[in-house]
Amino acid sequence: MPRIVVIGSINMDLVVRAERLPKPGETVRGRQFQTIPGGKGANQAVAAARLGAETHMVGRVGHDEFGDQLRQSLADSGVHVEYVTSDTEHPNGVAVILVQESGENSIVVAGGANAAVSPDDLEAAASVIQAADAVLLQLEIPLETVAAAVRMARAAGVRAILDAGPAADVPDDLKQAPDVISPNMVEAEALLGHPVASALDAARELVARGAPASVLKAGSQGCAWASTQGEERIPAVPVKAVDTTAAGDAFTAALSVALAEGKSLPEAAWWANFAGALAVTRFGAQPSMPMRWELEDFISSRTRGA
Repeated sequence: MPRIVVIGSINMDLVVRAERLPKPGETVRGRQFQTIPGGKGANQAVAAARLGAETHMVGRVGHDEFGDQLRQSLADSGVHVEYVTSDTEHPNGVAVILVQESGENSIVVAGGANAAVSPDDLEAAASVIQAADAVLLQLEIPLETVAAAVRMARAAGVRAILDAGPAADVPDDLKQAPDVISPNMVEAEALLGHPVASALDAARELVARGAPASVLKAGSQGCAWASTQGEERIPAVPVKAVDTTAAGDAFTAALSVALAEGKSLPEAAWWANFAGALAVTRFGAQPSMPMRWELEDFISSRTRGA
């Protein structure tokens, strides 16, 4: 069983489904409202646990009803929550998510307690971070904390994987520090400072700029990876999309678990591509994270006879 430490955000998603997303200044009629556990960090922790990793979450929740619910939800999914701090000074983070019939979404995040995750939280969890097979990070907590976590992991010889979302102005040294950096296309453009022609071009350029390896998530275009050892574009797995929320989180968690299990980067990217595809066939963030047996059955059904 690989050991994964996820350091990142824990949100409550406030989700509204509608026929289509509103234009600026427009009101559209929603069809359904739900509160669903989310946050990129928590989503990835749940996904890693469901895929068979011993998973520890490091982060903060509000000292409120959402915080209590989210801590319990993580524990119910098999995530260790001893390093999830209840913050008495900040409300829990929330994400307001609009989902249209095609499955595409629009998201606004209010960080709340996530913005208070600090290097002190890392020091409290140093023993599990240093004993991990991989540390998984995102950009919904302060950049200084992300950078400190990468340094702690690398100093201990632990693989550091950065999901570079949401899009942010990331310092060059942080782009180059993780073992693997994994943005989507929008995030890749923010990292590179210019539009990108393809996922493979973006992955290649990130490596040329100093990243040891990069894996690009390109949605309906599949994914691409690049490293000093090679590069490859992997086609998308055809599915009917229900909700694209957190598909990238399923992808990055699966990538991390596969690498922690000893799979090569090409193998891990291929496996992650299927995890992301399976996630979009379901509604909600954490509810869409697949169990290991579900992912293996899905891969088997799509590759049988190939």
